[in-house]
Amino acid sequence: MDFNTARKRIFSIHSRSEFDDLAIAVFRLQYEYNSLYRSFVDGLGVNMQAIDNPANIPFLPVSFFKSHRVFTTDQAEEAIFESSATTGSIPSRHFVADLALYRESFRRGFSLVYGKAADFVIIGLLPSYLERKNSSLVFMADDLVKQSRHAASGFYLYDHETLAQQLEETRQKGLKVILIGVSYALLDFTESHPIKIPGAIIIETGGMKGRRQELIREELHERLCKGFGVGCIHSEYGMTELLSQAWSRTGGLFSCPPWMKVMIRDGNDPLSLLNPGLTGGINIIDLANLYSCSFIATDDLGRMHPNGTFEVLGRFDAADVRGCSLMVS
Repeated sequence: MDFNTARKRIFSIHSRSEFDDLAIAVFRLQYEYNSLYRSFVDGLGVNMQAIDNPANIPFLPVSFFKSHRVFTTDQAEEAIFESSATTGSIPSRHFVADLALYRESFRRGFSLVYGKAADFVIIGLLPSYLERKNSSLVFMADDLVKQSRHAASGFYLYDHETLAQQLEETRQKGLKVILIGVSYALLDFTESHPIKIPGAIIIETGGMKGRRQELIREELHERLCKGFGVGCIHSEYGMTELLSQAWSRTGGLFSCPPWMKVMIRDGNDPLSLLNPGLTGGINIIDLANLYSCSFIATDDLGRMHPNGTFEVLGRFDAADVRGCSLMVS
């Protein structure tokens, strides 16, 4: 299989066998054309020809994106996404060869959960992301805002007064609203303007980013529910190093789109996977990440459930604090 064939098959997956077959094909492509990933696999002493199950594919530690150019193509990148970083830490850099692939991934993933972006007023409260360049989250949110084509859609930095007015107007008009924001900014807003918008969808993207004390998910969601007057808080789980997102509509239980899969690895044996119900490191297969690396071992802790959903429970102690982190509950 070549890259063009794999590219065409990513968003036409309808079964586990189709996912597994494409994952193996993408693994072989990335092993052949990504010298960094090939060196990593060879360094583990893995016989790549013997791998016939995605569970046996080596997952590249996400930290490699801080120190290496993780790229699987000869063409020039169209964009470089950078992660947020605390003072003195090194940000991850994701070299993206095909922005159209990223757009298709998050548009399809959003649509599977919420429907058409055009049906909503979409508001972004992502001040710390807007204040720096090259955020993959802002790129996604900006595209969704543009798709909504509604005059009230847009981004807000710290103008909470205007945001409160817009939300009240949309409530009075009976418009459907999605407010997507970083955790600390959503909390700040509810404390300065505790407006009740019970029909709105509030999506938190995680992270206090050093602005506030970290909270366990249950406490964060409880405060946001109270502040906005909603029954539940939605969540988005994405990373600079990926081109797909998982979404949660309630209780912090995330679901992946068909071209993305989460596995939980043993914290003491990173080459072994855990059964549902056990806590370990989150491994992600993101087939949309075709021209980088589709097999990432993250620094996040998680737990799978028998129905295929998963929770994000925190981060390994030695990992840098990043925007998507939550304290272990």
